[in-house]
Amino acid sequence: MRRGILAAVTAAAVLACFMPMPAGASDAGSIPALQAYLSGMTDTVPAGCDMDANGVLDVFDLAIMKRIKKTVVREPKDTVHTGDATFYGGGYEGGCAMLDPVPRTYWITAMNYYDWNGSELAGAYLEVTGELGSIQVLVTDELPEGKVGDLDLYTDAFPLIAPVEKGRVPCSWRIIPRDTAAEGPVKYRFKEGSTAFWCGVQVRDHRWPIMRLEYLDADGRFVPLERRNYNYFESMELGPGPFTFRLTDIYGNAVVDKDIPLIEPDIDQDGHVQFPAG
Repeated sequence: MRRGILAAVTAAAVLACFMPMPAGASDAGSIPALQAYLSGMTDTVPAGCDMDANGVLDVFDLAIMKRIKKTVVREPKDTVHTGDATFYGGGYEGGCAMLDPVPRTYWITAMNYYDWNGSELAGAYLEVTGELGSIQVLVTDELPEGKVGDLDLYTDAFPLIAPVEKGRVPCSWRIIPRDTAAEGPVKYRFKEGSTAFWCGVQVRDHRWPIMRLEYLDADGRFVPLERRNYNYFESMELGPGPFTFRLTDIYGNAVVDKDIPLIEPDIDQDGHVQFPAG
């Protein structure tokens, strides 16, 4: 069986499997991009695809990507959710997602407890539709009360989907790619008090919501960090850094980000990868 599998791999793919990744690799971390690279169809090295963090892109990385894609999926893309929309005046500062400072260029919303799911949809970008039209909003807070599908929009956002005097209206929403993700990589922010002995890390500016964050330990294994309801991942085992992280979004896309230093808390620092659009 193994002989048959190896026979199916082209000579170009075999050579590509053992080419080390050069610096300045392009940001195209997706299964199709890695397949194209391994088959010799392109010389463009897809960033973020070194799933085992061994410095080499090969068929084993492709297998890991496919396994993650198959097993870690919250819902199909473009799933439409329905619920009620209300409005409130908070979320730009002190929201449960701890995304301060939230740019005022965004409309924002709080999300019901069930869909929030322990901060899984913190920082998600939504298209929300009501009787007057659709708007795009950033999830910055949790709505403790309410049923599945409910949103609590910022005061100035609600009138764009329904007459304000109605107060509570039916709405629908779906997750869309965050607009700023097309312009740069994900960002990291370390929590106040983070040291080599305890560390809290938050991922920001991600194209799709984060399902899982793992770090590479001293034995070469990726270990999941514990997720908190306030949108930080925490661990007492990370060490002093720099870190190698493996991030997985809610659609099963996984990317690996290397050489992330432990810097001063509450400052955003750029990573090197972004989730694929597709």
